[in-house]
Amino acid sequence: MAKKIATREAYGSTLAEIGIKNEKIVVLDADLSKSTKTADFKKVCPERFINMGIAEGNMMSTAAGIATCGKIAFASTFAIFATGRAFEQIRNSICYPKLNVKVCATHAGLTVGEDGASHQSVEDISLMRSIPNMTVICPSDAVETKAVIEAITEYNGPCYVRLGRAPVNVINDTPEYKFEIGKGVELKKGTKATIIATGIMVDAALEAHEILKQEGLDVRVINIHTIKPIDAEIIVKAAKETGIIITAEEHSIIGGLGSAVAEVTSENFPVPVIRVGIKDVFGESGKADELLKAYGLTAQDIVSAVKKGVNLK
Repeated sequence: MAKKIATREAYGSTLAEIGIKNEKIVVLDADLSKSTKTADFKKVCPERFINMGIAEGNMMSTAAGIATCGKIAFASTFAIFATGRAFEQIRNSICYPKLNVKVCATHAGLTVGEDGASHQSVEDISLMRSIPNMTVICPSDAVETKAVIEAITEYNGPCYVRLGRAPVNVINDTPEYKFEIGKGVELKKGTKATIIATGIMVDAALEAHEILKQEGLDVRVINIHTIKPIDAEIIVKAAKETGIIITAEEHSIIGGLGSAVAEVTSENFPVPVIRVGIKDVFGESGKADELLKAYGLTAQDIVSAVKKGVNLK
């Protein structure tokens, strides 16, 4: 049985681990530290932890101010509040002056579950990738999350990291795994079609690959963890070599991974791009697995999209 760990759990433990070693790190939270797991950092570095209360806009502006003093500011809350309620402050106070603030937002996507539509952020990637100077990353598991947090600590500039509530399979626990900002990872080779996935949908893409393999369809799988800057080279190569791309994301098909990939292909090597994602609707309350099935975000949904794409060739 595959080990399941929520990406927010990996965020909290990694932040605490590197926070002890790096005294430049200051962590801010909007009164959700037990849920975002920044409480792990607070336990070991209480003097560099600030609970800003339920005041997300103030938190982002304060993080910006702290960054001007040479500190590395990590600001956390739920994705719906980070990107929605505090959009203006992220845009004007963090990204416009290109300050060293890391917005690490948890509870993104449908897998927030029972909290329902009001808390299910399905537009956050679209919002964040639209802002100049912002780097946008969506890790697929706990191993990748740890690598992401370590990498963005060394990177000087604004970052948005999308994290989840629900435990997910560990899929990158291999000796050859390597994370690099802006570089996609080819996980499976194939020539008939390419599945490009991000976040928790990478696991579903790998499952879809195995189903298709049993049916005689040789399909490539790429993990695009960095939505911005996106790895155009790996996408164009896949378009040229397989002729069809299927994207998979736990996010609206508008403005997220699917849109980003379609932008790259349309400008460089046009091929059909079929987007598996949330079809311009709000979420609803329910268990995470049930919601993924209800909104067409399962391995079988990816399989169906691949077959549809292959028939277009």
